[in-house]
Amino acid sequence: MRRAKNPKEGWKQVAAGGAHTVALKQDGTVVAWGLNNYDQTDVPPNLTGVVQVAAGGEHTVALKSDGTVVAWGYNEYGQIDVPQNLTGVVKVAAGYLHTVAVKQDGTVVAWGLNNFGQTDVPQNLTGVVQVAAGQAHTVALKQDGTVVAWGWDSYDQTNVPQDLTGVVQVAAGEVHTVALRSDGTIVAWGWNGYGQTDVLQGLTGVVQVAAGYGHTVALKQDGTVVAWGDIKRIRSIPWELSDDKWLHFVAMYGDKLAVTRMVPSRVMNSKSYRDIRSMMKLCC
Repeated sequence: MRRAKNPKEGWKQVAAGGAHTVALKQDGTVVAWGLNNYDQTDVPPNLTGVVQVAAGGEHTVALKSDGTVVAWGYNEYGQIDVPQNLTGVVKVAAGYLHTVAVKQDGTVVAWGLNNFGQTDVPQNLTGVVQVAAGQAHTVALKQDGTVVAWGWDSYDQTNVPQDLTGVVQVAAGEVHTVALRSDGTIVAWGWNGYGQTDVLQGLTGVVQVAAGYGHTVALKQDGTVVAWGDIKRIRSIPWELSDDKWLHFVAMYGDKLAVTRMVPSRVMNSKSYRDIRSMMKLCC
């Protein structure tokens, strides 16, 4: 008997912004939906060859296989004005109003709003393999497993814990930061108004982390998801995760995870609420 096609097959990565969601398909094309007040979900025509996507507050970023970057959406602070001649990019991240790129040589380029120094990349920073961007701070993971952070620090979100090593991934919430270590454990710091940095006791076996406005999400090796912090505004675990087939999908493509960044001042009407509900059909 011919196996029915799983409607969730074909997705490679998802990213979630302030009130919009972006999905990268296996064929290198991009789909976006949600709030579109600044054209952040209007994917440029004929955009192909994409290998990674990132979503900011109200802008969207795509990294192409040729190492170039395309961005669209809100641009009051130049967050979609990709620097001329920027090539050799291997990773991108989108903050609320700024954008960050890691180049093949391990250096970092950032642009957009710089009111807290979030785009002032530290001098002589090299060996970077991944970046994350929050509301107004930026985090870089180095090849040696150490972390560097800069920008807004009112809640110590850029004060990397001393002796933090063995990190394999970083994530940035609005005003908190999360690091996943090679042993499957998590370290978090910064604003903790909703308990978003209170990592659940005994949590191990984590393979990816994501950070939202006031909550943190962890994907475990067994394909299950754990969330903590301000999860009362949305369901902590999307309804799809109660479906065994979806759990299988998460396990198969489990290195891809996204969360919505809930900013109360930006989510004030029923349309925005419906947009956010619709996001949860592909990401958590």
